[in-house]
Amino acid sequence: MLDAEMMQLGLVGLAAISAAAMIYILAYPLLSGDSKAEKRMQGVTENKVKRAVRNAQAEQVSNRRRQVADTLKELEQKQKQREKLTMRMRLERAGLDITPRTFWIASAVAGVVAGAVTYVSLPGMNPLIAVAAMLVGGLGLPRWLVARMIKRRQSKFLDEFANSIDVIVRGVKSGLPLNECLNIIARESPSPIKDEFKEVVEQQRVGIPLSECFERMMARMPLAEVNFFAIVIAIQAQAGGNLSEALGNLSGVLRDRKRMQAKVKALSAEAKASAGVLACLPFAVMGMVYISTPGYIKLLFTAKMGNFMLLCGAVWMLCGILVMKKMINFKY
Repeated sequence: MLDAEMMQLGLVGLAAISAAAMIYILAYPLLSGDSKAEKRMQGVTENKVKRAVRNAQAEQVSNRRRQVADTLKELEQKQKQREKLTMRMRLERAGLDITPRTFWIASAVAGVVAGAVTYVSLPGMNPLIAVAAMLVGGLGLPRWLVARMIKRRQSKFLDEFANSIDVIVRGVKSGLPLNECLNIIARESPSPIKDEFKEVVEQQRVGIPLSECFERMMARMPLAEVNFFAIVIAIQAQAGGNLSEALGNLSGVLRDRKRMQAKVKALSAEAKASAGVLACLPFAVMGMVYISTPGYIKLLFTAKMGNFMLLCGAVWMLCGILVMKKMINFKY
């Protein structure tokens, strides 16, 4: 009987010891902190991996930004070097296929004709008026005409520039190379888009890099839109990327700018008309007075006091025109 009880007690003790050992084995990692250490080590390892990946991505973005910044800085430096504008470049921007020598000869002839017409039409006037008319006809009027032609040509270029970019976007998406897209624009687009892209294609055929071709195009057509286009091409050539997406975004921006320009032009039309009427009114009144009573207004051209008053009136008139131009010239 005693042996049976001792055996039962031994079995119970053995079971208790086994249960305690199992509990100790299961609870030891929690009590000793090994689990926390393992989690901590795992977290540190994962953080190192994530940090390395993040650093690699940040370095890649930084390199890309550095390349873009270097490209922009290089374009700005080249643009500053082209700030000195020659007459040959003005004639190229105006689309005139003449040499600067021909332009200066035509300007001299126009100045002589203007001076002679003024001297003959106003007999007895001060010869300085004829000299002033000669200077205006020889230096002012030809340059003004060239500037007007440049502005008109740039306006026509902007009207079709977004459509040309869309041609490149569709061509690139369909699998055509960029050079073939440029050839399509040079063949089928209207002038002056056709002329400018034809020049780019011909320069590329003789071995000039594409980015430099667009930089020369930007020199001939100094517009912000062309500058954006040249920057996108230069960055894509150096850093890579989705060209069709970038040019598609650029096309949308150009169309938004065009809509904004039309809106500003419509809102400022009344102010521009008023400024034009006020600027032309003194000359119209002077012309009508000269036609009706020439002797009454001829004193302004013959007498010294009249010349002085005419000069003062011209100065104040110029100031008023410049102020009105500043007031109606909006930046967008």
